Amino acid sequence: MFSIPGLKVVSLTDAAAARIREIMAQSAGETPALGLRVGVKKGGCAGMEYTFEVAREAAKGDEIVTEKDATVIVDAKAVLFLLGTELDFRTDRFSSTFVFNNPNQVSACGCGESVEIKLQAERAPAAH
Repeated sequence: MFSIPGLKVVSLTDAAAARIREIMAQSAGETPALGLRVGVKKGGCAGMEYTFEVAREAAKGDEIVTEKDATVIVDAKAVLFLLGTELDFRTDRFSSTFVFNNPNQVSACGCGESVEIKLQAERAPAAH
């Protein structure tokens, strides 16, 4: 498991935890759902897209975060991209969606479907 003292890979707002609990309750099957798997993949006009799926098991290297009676499994390949992210869930007049408040996200496309994520080490040093 990857960890930095005092920094969670992902934290959950009350709204995100409630929605994850709802998804898990609706995902009953032969194999119980372990949690919501969150990851990133290359795609979209900004370069990367967030991914979600119901996870029935964790893979080697995945980060398991349980908070507020909700479990998120962060895909091992996404841990460094999501480090320090707060996962929220918002509903407005036209949509309901998970929202990533990701300190590693440097931009997003106009349609909001993809993002550009740069790890701290990849960013240019700040001018003094």
